[in-house]
Amino acid sequence: MSKTNKVSPENETFQYDPDFEGPIKNRSCTDIICCLLFIIFIGGLAIISYFAFKYGDPSLLLNPVNSDGEMCGKGNQEGKDYLFFFDMVTCGRMGVGVFVKGCPTPQICVSQCPDANFIYKPAPLGDGTQFNSVYCKDSYASQSLSDIIDQEICPTYYLKSEPVIKRCTPSILVDFIDNAGNLLTKVQGENLTGVEDSSGNSLTNDIIESGLDAFGIFLKAKEYAEKIIEDVVTTWWMILLGILIAMILSLTWIIIMRWIAGIMVWFTIFAFVGAFGYATYYCLWNYFQLKDTNETFTMNFSVVNFSFSKPKMLLAFGIIAGIILTIILLILLFLCSRIRIAIALIKEGSRAVGTMMFTLIWPLIPFLLQLIVFGYWLTIAVYLASTGRAQSFAFNNKSVYAYPNGSWKFDEITSATSQLFGEVCDDNSANETGSEFCTFLKNQEENFVLYSQIYNLFMLFWLINFSIALGQMVLAGAFASYYWTFFKPEDLPLFPLSGSLWRAFRYHIGSLAFGSLIIAIIQMMRVVLEYLDHKIKGKENPLAKVLLKCLKCCFWCLEKVMKFLNKNAYIMIAAHGKNFCTSAKNVFMLILRNIVRVVVIDKVTDFLLFIGILVVVAASGAFAFLFFDGRITFLSSYTPTLNFYVVPIVLVIIGAYIIASAFFSVYGMAVDTLFLCFLEDLERNDGSADKPYYMSSQLMKIVGKKNVLARRDSR
Repeated sequence: MSKTNKVSPENETFQYDPDFEGPIKNRSCTDIICCLLFIIFIGGLAIISYFAFKYGDPSLLLNPVNSDGEMCGKGNQEGKDYLFFFDMVTCGRMGVGVFVKGCPTPQICVSQCPDANFIYKPAPLGDGTQFNSVYCKDSYASQSLSDIIDQEICPTYYLKSEPVIKRCTPSILVDFIDNAGNLLTKVQGENLTGVEDSSGNSLTNDIIESGLDAFGIFLKAKEYAEKIIEDVVTTWWMILLGILIAMILSLTWIIIMRWIAGIMVWFTIFAFVGAFGYATYYCLWNYFQLKDTNETFTMNFSVVNFSFSKPKMLLAFGIIAGIILTIILLILLFLCSRIRIAIALIKEGSRAVGTMMFTLIWPLIPFLLQLIVFGYWLTIAVYLASTGRAQSFAFNNKSVYAYPNGSWKFDEITSATSQLFGEVCDDNSANETGSEFCTFLKNQEENFVLYSQIYNLFMLFWLINFSIALGQMVLAGAFASYYWTFFKPEDLPLFPLSGSLWRAFRYHIGSLAFGSLIIAIIQMMRVVLEYLDHKIKGKENPLAKVLLKCLKCCFWCLEKVMKFLNKNAYIMIAAHGKNFCTSAKNVFMLILRNIVRVVVIDKVTDFLLFIGILVVVAASGAFAFLFFDGRITFLSSYTPTLNFYVVPIVLVIIGAYIIASAFFSVYGMAVDTLFLCFLEDLERNDGSADKPYYMSSQLMKIVGKKNVLARRDSR
């Protein structure tokens, strides 16, 4: 007889099945259509990747373009890798965008940035011998210096510079703090009063310094980046040691939760009762003391001041604290048994994790998959972004170049071959400049890149969610095997984790793709809404703004709900082998029949996991701070000298959070799986010799159940 789950058609509860003994071995493939769709979409991503790798060149994104649309370091500008700005002050007024969008004043490609200052007006700096003709955009013969300056062949001034992202950036800048506390930029040791820009406008020191702020930001960022990299290189093994300590702390916390879970939950609840009880008493007592006075409470801000009636404020806080206290007391009064179930399930989850220690390593696999997916998406996005930059087309064997700023160079126009699509196009109606024809080709490339980027982003969401779903289903299958083993752990199947992984890959790729596709579509809709919200910023349309805010809130809630439902559906698929829709329907009805238990246990578990993560991160961060600050005396000889000792501390905290989240995600999945199995166990069995409960003795005691046949629980 095949082992299938039975659901009563009358009340849709799970019914007893003598053949059900845990995750079904004899199952078939589910959601095959979605599996095929998933494969097709991956094939589409492969096609886009081919074009991106074939026609993209990421180095083009870093190479700047001069005023003639020529790329520095390429073609005619080979050997001239750096971009030199004729009028740095005017360019600097554009902000840091000058490094991306370029500057409207002349800019040329040079082989090296200026190593000295030159100022033509009011008089050449020094004797004028520091002027270098390599910083002119055209060659000149017998023309005087004044002529070539007036004709903008050469700059009116330039400053000693160094390359930053292949742009010549003034290196004689220093930062200082003014009396108002603002960070400003000064030109070090130079009096540049009276300098004129390329338009003949006078440039005072203040104008020059404010115009060079954008360059100063990049110089400072470069300096900080170099120091941070130096600190990371110096302390890399210490950072890894801190992350290892976080791993040990996470493992220790999960193990001791088996014994202290109840203490932690009850202590926290009673601490909340005490805190809000005291707050209610304090606020109301002070209100009655001050209710006949006019005492006010004032909050001062730099822009506006707020004044409140102190008695009314105390009354409001007292009422709020009293309401929260009442809610907590009602929870204790009516939901005490549910909290005890949550504690028992948490302890049972600790036993399950302790029995299958390899489950603690498993989250590394989905995490690595997500890193690979993200890295691949980023690579394709960069390659796609670099396609279309300086793409060339052949016009009657003449070269025509399309540059990022929209300019074109061409000779004759009769036909053209697109480098990207390989088509020969003809437009006899094009005018002499051929602008319509060139624009057609240019737009064709831009649309291809835009649509490819959108597709690439969608596949990022789909594949990331697929990796998460795979990790959840594999863990769910292993923990379901643990729950539905009557004598634990003696009869636990051999290699439950690898068996669950095999079932997920062999039968349920389609279901995983289905569930992750739903989340990916919702996330794409949220991206579209964020884009629309960005587009209407600054527009006076309150109705559109309110509508967008509501839609964003609705889709955020929808994503949270679907993630919760998907995770529980994967648990059902892992245990029973049904398709996604059937499993989602069954688990939704099961949760609906036990909604109070679900809410209480879910929130209690989330709170305990949050406390655990907080403890691990705080302990790891505190140890890192004490060590790198030199406060651990017996380890002070190992404390390195750093530029910013906060850098390794932050990296240790981030690493500790990732590690703790990975460990506690296993713990959370164990509790969620065991809880659904527990609810199904209550509906499926009655404790008789023919239909014994699979739950632990502690859980049976809490819900007032017992088996005729005694169990042997692992302790």
